[in-house]
Amino acid sequence: MGLLDGKVGVITGAASGIGAATAKVLAREGARLVLADIDDAAGGELAQSLGATYLHLDVTDEDAWPAVVAAAEGLGRLDILVANAGIGIMGPAIEMSLADWRRQMAINVDGIFLAAKHCIPAMRKAGNGGSIIMMSSVAGLRGSAGLAGYSASKGAVRLFAKSIALECALAADGIRVNSLHPGVIATPIWNKFPADRSPTGRNRPVNPHMIGHNLVPLGKAGEAEEVANSVLFLASDLSSHMTGSELVVDGGITAGRASRLGI
Repeated sequence: MGLLDGKVGVITGAASGIGAATAKVLAREGARLVLADIDDAAGGELAQSLGATYLHLDVTDEDAWPAVVAAAEGLGRLDILVANAGIGIMGPAIEMSLADWRRQMAINVDGIFLAAKHCIPAMRKAGNGGSIIMMSSVAGLRGSAGLAGYSASKGAVRLFAKSIALECALAADGIRVNSLHPGVIATPIWNKFPADRSPTGRNRPVNPHMIGHNLVPLGKAGEAEEVANSVLFLASDLSSHMTGSELVVDGGITAGRASRLGI
């Protein structure tokens, strides 16, 4: 018996990284899944390996969302939503173009708004409650130089999750809504960041393992499956009395500074 036997879930941004790891973990625990992404090759291959359904989805395209909900309902009902799709654009805020600001907000915030708008009615129609996990970040809990736009978007996700959790609670629909806040996690997203062109960077690609060693109190970057296991907890009945909460998976980053020098 798996923790999610009989449940149906939708995962956005499912083709790689945390999304793909989440798909593998939830499928292992018995969930039937609809995987959505814009990377059709990787997403389709993953879905085939898991016996899942794959759909191309730009999360900012409202007209595309009904097909995702219909695919989940075609599997029986919708119990779980993992709103994971997101992007990160680095650089000082005053150097960011308005187009990049709007693109990041559209994917990271509008995409989660549309996920909730279209999936909550389907969960209510099924009448079995449900669990919504909105992917934020430690950047949504504190500021970070060079990530002002990203932090703003992930902070918005944090408070949106709390507000939707309260709306669902007042509706007595049994739907729980929580945000998840990963820290430095070794996923392919780091390959999309620009190379380090600082005087000491020598134009090297961003290395999450080096960042994890230097900045994470536990001394290493996290793995995507470690975040996926936390998604499993929130998606399952193990977290049945949690809603409007923040689950942080960051190796101790937000706890404070742990000096290697002991001072």
